[in-house]
Amino acid sequence: MSVSKEDIQRVKLMGFLHNRNTDQFSCRVITGNGTITAQQMQAIGRIAEQYGNGTCMFTTRMTVEFAGIPFAQIDNVVQELEKIGLSAGGTGARVRPVTACKGTTCVFGFYDTQALAQKVHERFYVGMGDVRLPHKFKIAVGGCPNNCIKPDLNDFGIVGQHPPKFKEELCRGCKLCEKFCRMGCMEVVDGKMKRDTTVCNNCGYCVGKCPFDAIYAEEVAYKLYIGGRWGRITRHGTPLPGLYTAEQALDMIEKAMLLFRSQGKKGERFAAMIDRIGEETAINLLLNGDLMAQREQILAKEIG
Repeated sequence: MSVSKEDIQRVKLMGFLHNRNTDQFSCRVITGNGTITAQQMQAIGRIAEQYGNGTCMFTTRMTVEFAGIPFAQIDNVVQELEKIGLSAGGTGARVRPVTACKGTTCVFGFYDTQALAQKVHERFYVGMGDVRLPHKFKIAVGGCPNNCIKPDLNDFGIVGQHPPKFKEELCRGCKLCEKFCRMGCMEVVDGKMKRDTTVCNNCGYCVGKCPFDAIYAEEVAYKLYIGGRWGRITRHGTPLPGLYTAEQALDMIEKAMLLFRSQGKKGERFAAMIDRIGEETAINLLLNGDLMAQREQILAKEIG
């Protein structure tokens, strides 16, 4: 190869991945929240044809890659992407591209997942993009407990919830709630509905189904998971206790990153760090620790 190992590593951090056994590279285009405009899509196709081999691939992190780019053309590709408001990236020991399900338009989605994912992207992928972490840090935004985007298999997962509430005085004991509940957590006892909160996953499917309006929901809430991992080693994320608002979820992501940076070892995944220090310790540091107060010190600290 005519391209040095140092140059291969340097452009990898820019979002250009070496194509095996060649002197060519793939460009990883960041979408922010999994969406791009039709004009941007057309422009990516044009750039792929002009500077690459004309093929585009969609990654599991909702980015677009096109391959076959000669090393000498990388700077030109960067400039062309800037013209259409896009950039390359998504590699290294840092926040990775944010993924979001299509809850914005999905019939099961409780909220605008793409809008929340864009906020996550801007605050963490862009705003804290220069923060080095012990390893990669993946964030997923899910619109409901169907978990299509697999939030609990990411380092940090957000799952939309629609927790039902109950007006006992309106219940007539008709048992329709038992029929509609998908989780089997509704049961009429002594003429009144009872909900097993240890089984209920807040899917909200029962909301609005009661003919007497005994079951309702006020607003969307968010369930948060930390330390999920998928691949050669799998770990389901640890759920944080309680439910959160969108702003609280964003703050918790930052706390999780600070926790990872302060407690993690170089080359260690967040999941492995949580197993090493213990789930209880990790949760206590997130909920009761002084991570935000120590933010500057943590960010200045060398990763061991």
